[in-house]
This record gives sequence, C-alpha cells and structure tokens, in this order.
Amino acid sequence: MTSSADLPLLITTGEPAGIGPELVLMLAAQGQLPEQAVAIGDVDMLRQRAEALGLAVTLLETLPGQEVKAVAGELPVWPVALKEPAVPGVLNPANAGYVLATLKLAVNACQAGQAAAIVTAPLHKGVIIEGGYPDFTGHTEWLRDACGVNDVVMMLVTDAALHTRAPHWQGSGDLRVALVTTHLPLRQVADAITFERVTHISRLLAADLTRQFSIASPRIAVCGLNPHAGEDGHLGREELEVIAPALDALRAEGIDIQGPLPADTLFTPRHLAGVDAVLAMYHDQGLAVLKYAGFGQAANITLGLPLVRTSVDHGTAIDLAGKGVADPGSLNVALSLARRLANQRASAAC
Repeated sequence: MTSSADLPLLITTGEPAGIGPELVLMLAAQGQLPEQAVAIGDVDMLRQRAEALGLAVTLLETLPGQEVKAVAGELPVWPVALKEPAVPGVLNPANAGYVLATLKLAVNACQAGQAAAIVTAPLHKGVIIEGGYPDFTGHTEWLRDACGVNDVVMMLVTDAALHTRAPHWQGSGDLRVALVTTHLPLRQVADAITFERVTHISRLLAADLTRQFSIASPRIAVCGLNPHAGEDGHLGREELEVIAPALDALRAEGIDIQGPLPADTLFTPRHLAGVDAVLAMYHDQGLAVLKYAGFGQAANITLGLPLVRTSVDHGTAIDLAGKGVADPGSLNVALSLARRLANQRASAAC
C-alpha cells in the first residue's frame, strides 16, 4: 500500500496573472520543492513564465496515479489548459473557470487516494466572480462545498522559530489563529456570530488541534467581538448574550476554552502563555496580528475537511507578477506544513 509520504503534494498554481505560478517555479529552480510536489496548471504558461524570469526549470508532464520524484530544477505538472493566454499583472475573467478546474482536479485526486494534500497558491476572488461565479467567496468556502461538509475553520499558523520579527510566545512556539467568520463584510459579522456557530467552530478547532497537531487537550482563547469584550454590555451585548453562553456550554463538554477576552490585549505574551490557538470573531481581528508577527513565513490551513489543505498567507500580488521579486517563503512553509499534517493524519489513522 502506498504510504502518505509517497503520495504527491499537489500545488494549485492559482491566479495565472498573479505571482502563484512563479512562486512554484522559483522553489523548483532553487531545489526547495519536496520530491513529491506536483503543480497543477497550464504547462505552456508555466514554461513561458520560467523563460521570462530566467528560471532554469524543466517541466515534466504527468498524470494522476503516476509516480513522481522530482529533483532540483524539475517540476512535475498535471496539465490544465487556460481558456485564454495569461499575461502577468493583467487579470482576465475568462480564466476563472481554469482556476476552479485546478482545484477540482486536486480535490478529486485527494478523495481518490492519489494525493496526500493540497497546497494552494493565491487566487483572485473578484476576477472569479466576474468570470461567471457570482457566489464564490474564497478557497475556504469552495473547498467546504466541494468536500460536502457543513462547515470548516480557517486557521493561520506561524512558527516563531522561522523568523526574527515574531514575539517569543511562551506557548508552543506557534501562533495559531482561527476564525469564527471568514470573508464577510463587517456589516454582516455581528449577525453571523451566533451561539450555534461559536460552539460548532470551537468544536471543529479543538478536534483538529488534536487530530492534526497532536495536542491531546488543546487550550483555546477566544476574542470578544466588541471593544473591551463589550465592557459588561456597555459597548455591545454579543459577549453577554451569545459568546459567553457558548463558551460555558463548551466548557461543560470538557473543552478547555477561555474568554471572551478583549482582542486588543489577548495577543500579548502574558495572555498567550500556554494557549494552543486563538479564536477570533472575524478576519482582520485575528489575521492582522498574525501577519504582523510573521507575514511571509506563515501558512493557512482549512480545518474540518476530509483532506489536508494548506495555503500561503498572502494574495495574488498582481503588481509584482512577472517581475521575479515575489518571496516564495510562505509557499515553502505551506508545503512543509502540508506534509507534516498529512503524515500526522496517516499516523493517526493507523
């Protein structure tokens, strides 16, 4: 039987006009891709981008189920054809379907046991919506629906040992930040913070901290929604009426969870000591802090899926595309984390 370590790590190359394709090519040229890494994308586009950037990369067309073992300077590719030629820095809604097709191929391969994990380069939500997919809100939600699960959790992780700008947390060395809501306008966030959602997301987070990170009894700290966590109801009542009752119910189930705590002081060493993950109420509340601590050396993980998916901590950087100046550091972290999580899942299943 093929082990998880022998299965491909799939890299969807993301928005073809962005930096995703060249990040993969950079790592291939530098010999920093894992042996089992396989890109999914348009072969001609990747070849042209490599030539334009002066990257010495040999593309190896392959198919799902075929064994791969690339060496430095080689990049195995599962081919998916663009609708129209891609120009770096120029978004084209005609290629929206191409981006989603690379994701579909990756999910199908994981579900068929032909791949160990998916690592996604950034896509551009706006151009996919303009390309005929008006309900698209992001990788996380698309993967939830593609995998047929009711809900997932977006969590970003940064390892303080990988860079010098991060504070020295007194916990595990990783700052893990998960989100109750993801890609919502701020006007909609408060209405989305319900008892059911807070409890459900917290359970998913606790379960995957154990399943994927081997933390037997994870300790979670939860942000309040309002300034000063509502100041006893004077600055908002969501903490009193929704979040605190949800956390009480979770503690009654045996989950080690604390809060709601003021978000402006939670992200300090004293409050993070011994904490395995922070649960923020909305996107920028948690991710602004994490990206300040380790932007470019962090990875995004989708919890609650029947497969492993990690991603970079940044966007398509259209303004940098085709210039050869983008930093592949986050993609490198996402690849390493994907392999680690896939091995952990395989080990737990034995």
